[in-house]
Amino acid sequence: MTKTKSKARPSRRGEGNDDPKAVDQYIASVPEPARSTLKKLREIIRLAAPKEATEGISYAIPAFKYKGPFFGYAAFSNHCSLFPMSGRVIEAFKTDLKNFQTSKGTIRFPVDKPPSAALVKKLVRARVAEQAGKKSR
Repeated sequence: MTKTKSKARPSRRGEGNDDPKAVDQYIASVPEPARSTLKKLREIIRLAAPKEATEGISYAIPAFKYKGPFFGYAAFSNHCSLFPMSGRVIEAFKTDLKNFQTSKGTIRFPVDKPPSAALVKKLVRARVAEQAGKKSR
């Protein structure tokens, strides 16, 4: 019997494109009204994030990086989502998020009814604080 080598590819999880133009392309491919929602979320996150944060595509969605994966957002066929990339942040704001569908790492909302700018800023700032407590990678 001869053994054949596995053709399995290495995991691509977490690989991405650290180019903001890739985010522009992602957003441009999204139909309205989700496109406008993502543009607003991107700007809110950008303003609340540290200057050192970078953006690109991570896990196939637009994401900001700050000391590792930091905060993402995306559009789907019937909803949009925020990804604080931290279950602790979602848990800490569960009262503020009571009108949204949440899971361990996701906040879901209708494509035209995102969380308020104030709430998104709070989530981003909490995530910044959490990341600042981690050692740089």
